[in-house]
Amino acid sequence: MPTFRQRLKPRFAVFGGLVLALLSVLALRLWSMQVLSGPVFAAQAERNRVREVTLVAPRGRILDRHGRELVTNRPTYAVLAPSQAAENEDLLLRLSTLLDTSVPELKERLRSRKEAALAPRVIALDVPLATVAYLSEHSAEFPGVEVDVRAVREYPNKALAAHVLGYTGEISQRELAQPEFAGYDPTEIVGKAGAERAFEKALQGDRGRRVIEVDAAGRPQRIIQQVDPVPGRDVRLTIDSRVQRVAEKALKDALKDAHREEYYRAKAGALVALDVTNGEVLAMASLPTYSPSLFLGGISEKQWRSLTSTSSEYPLTNRAIMAQYPPASTFKAFTGLAGLTYGFTRQWAVYDCQGRWTGMGEQWKKHCWNRAGHGMVSFMDGIEESCDVVFYEIGHLFYKDRGEKLQSFARGFGYGKPTGIDLPGEVDGRVPDKAWKKAWNEDYPEYQNWNPGDTVNMAIGQGDLLATPLQVAATYAGIANEGRVMRPHVLRQVLGSDGTPVLTVKPEVALRPKVSRTNLEIMQDALLNVTRSGTAKGAFRTFPVPVAGKTGTAQVAGKDDYAWFVGYAPADEPRYVVAVVIEQGGHGGSVAAPAARQVLAALLGEKVEHVNATDQSR
Repeated sequence: MPTFRQRLKPRFAVFGGLVLALLSVLALRLWSMQVLSGPVFAAQAERNRVREVTLVAPRGRILDRHGRELVTNRPTYAVLAPSQAAENEDLLLRLSTLLDTSVPELKERLRSRKEAALAPRVIALDVPLATVAYLSEHSAEFPGVEVDVRAVREYPNKALAAHVLGYTGEISQRELAQPEFAGYDPTEIVGKAGAERAFEKALQGDRGRRVIEVDAAGRPQRIIQQVDPVPGRDVRLTIDSRVQRVAEKALKDALKDAHREEYYRAKAGALVALDVTNGEVLAMASLPTYSPSLFLGGISEKQWRSLTSTSSEYPLTNRAIMAQYPPASTFKAFTGLAGLTYGFTRQWAVYDCQGRWTGMGEQWKKHCWNRAGHGMVSFMDGIEESCDVVFYEIGHLFYKDRGEKLQSFARGFGYGKPTGIDLPGEVDGRVPDKAWKKAWNEDYPEYQNWNPGDTVNMAIGQGDLLATPLQVAATYAGIANEGRVMRPHVLRQVLGSDGTPVLTVKPEVALRPKVSRTNLEIMQDALLNVTRSGTAKGAFRTFPVPVAGKTGTAQVAGKDDYAWFVGYAPADEPRYVVAVVIEQGGHGGSVAAPAARQVLAALLGEKVEHVNATDQSR
């Protein structure tokens, strides 16, 4: 009979076999980890020990034509935290109170996947020094939270030229997918509008990197390697900051003039000033405006709503290039030039204005802005006094010709297409014709026919004709510049690191419309009479330099009239052109023209003053 020890022997053998098998598995796993996967785990350990930090390159500055700073950089404090802080509710509450940021917003920033997995997330930028001091003194209450110095945009002139300059923000996923942003880091700050966007490639520098060794708690111990960032290039614009300041004040004065005339709904407008000879934009203003500094560190949802709501009049819109208006009587210069070119009128052709016009039949009668009538007037008087009947007659002749010569002539000067300015967001404008009207009314066959009234309305700058203030300025520059329409531009130079130009923009003739010098001289004389004895005489009385220009008052359905003026000076040797539009501002001669006078005075070195003027014309 076997003993108790003998009976346990097989069990010990099984147990020993199990132990041996377990040890074999452990040995095999250890060998696999050390030999087969050793390099992988070594790399992971190295990554835990080493952190790579991106060094942001400062963006280039934006300067005006004289080298004055419009946008520069300044150092500021940023608060960073590890991504795992999103799970620490107590920490989030303390940070929310300290940084005045909601917990959901902090969580969104901490859970961002743009940064590397172990890289800290920026949760606040442009943090006050008092906040930084508090974090330093209470670091135990904010584990993993650190403060870094970053560069942010600085605006020495506050909101001056905001629409030209634009603003910056963190690159979006949509932008990352675009070819122009190929190679950009997901955390890059890029231009979002204006010059910041247009000249992104020049302004954006090359990022550097710093490789640092950290301890088990993630605290930096030493720098292993560093590649310094390369700053972006400075760009010099054509804008004159002194004239820009006058332009923005002139727009505000124009709104006050509109209110004085009881056009209380006037809240918005635009102004653009060009060098006639080379297309340089010397000033471009739009109201209402905004402060680009709102976008530093990201804009809040509440602020964004305030900038994009109907009640705010959309201050982010650069009305000089993004808004389209009926050009009203400012277009009569081109109806007149087209009429002279095609023989539908002559310089001293005479018209009978009785205050009403029945050329299309009594049932389609139209009125002149002067209901009492101008009496017998010449073509030149028609420009000077902005007589609608003169241009009804010319427009009707264009319709009866059965071609689209008026449309073709207008397009030859640049209406109905972008000017090609080097700023984002420019719209086309519109020159309506038969094809457009048919397509526009695709679902309404009864409205598809092109009628006499369509051409007649277009002849006075109304109907479906639309233009931007920049187009109006550029086309009048073409009249002043002997028929050469220059391409407008805001970039003057890109500067190298030593401040010398590496790129200088050359003037470019965009269009050469088919118009004779004789007809241009006729129109130039007529436009000069507008400011001497016509609808703009009140605004330019006592002005020491001769100005040629045209007033306009656009009718817009459901709104008060829009006030227009466009003019160039000196009239005998044109150098500058200024176009002004005031939405729901009333009359061009009394509201828009005085604003243009202020800007022309600044450009010509004359005394800048605001004058009160009267005008009842359209």
